Amino acid sequence: MNAAVTIYHNPACGTSRNTLALIRNAGIEPAVILYLQTPPSRATLQTLIAAMDISVRQVLREKGTPYQELGLDDPKWTDDQLLDLIGQHPILLNRPIVVTALGTRLCRPSEAVLDILPAPQQGAFAKEDGEAVIDAGGNRVSAAGGKAD
Repeated sequence: MNAAVTIYHNPACGTSRNTLALIRNAGIEPAVILYLQTPPSRATLQTLIAAMDISVRQVLREKGTPYQELGLDDPKWTDDQLLDLIGQHPILLNRPIVVTALGTRLCRPSEAVLDILPAPQQGAFAKEDGEAVIDAGGNRVSAAGGKAD
C-alpha cells in the first residue's frame, strides 16, 4: 500500500528519523521533503499551520535555531512577521510535520504520527534510543509519549 503521505523531514533530528521509520513500518514510502534544502512556501506553511489547528508560534523551534538571538519570545512579532522569519531561517520550523489523508500533525513525540497513518504498523518498532513503541503484532506498546530530542 502506498498512501499519499508527506513528511517535512530533517535527517539530523532523531524525532524526525523515528517518525519517518514509523511511517515506513506501516509499509508506506512517503514523499520526503528535506525542508532545510527545500523550504515550504509561505502559502504552504499557512496551509500546514491551519491544518494542524495551531498557532504560528507553536511551530517555532527554539533549540539549535536563531530563536533567542532574533528575540522571537517577544510578543511584538506578528504571525506574518514570524512566517517571514521562518522563510528566511527554515531551521525555525519545528519538525517533523506529517501530512496524510487523515490529518496533519507536528509529530513530537514521533509516535503522534500513529494517529494519522492510513495503514497499521507491520511489525515491532523501537526508537533509536531503544524505547519500544510497537510490539511484534504491530500494536502500540504504550500511549505514553516518549522523550523528545
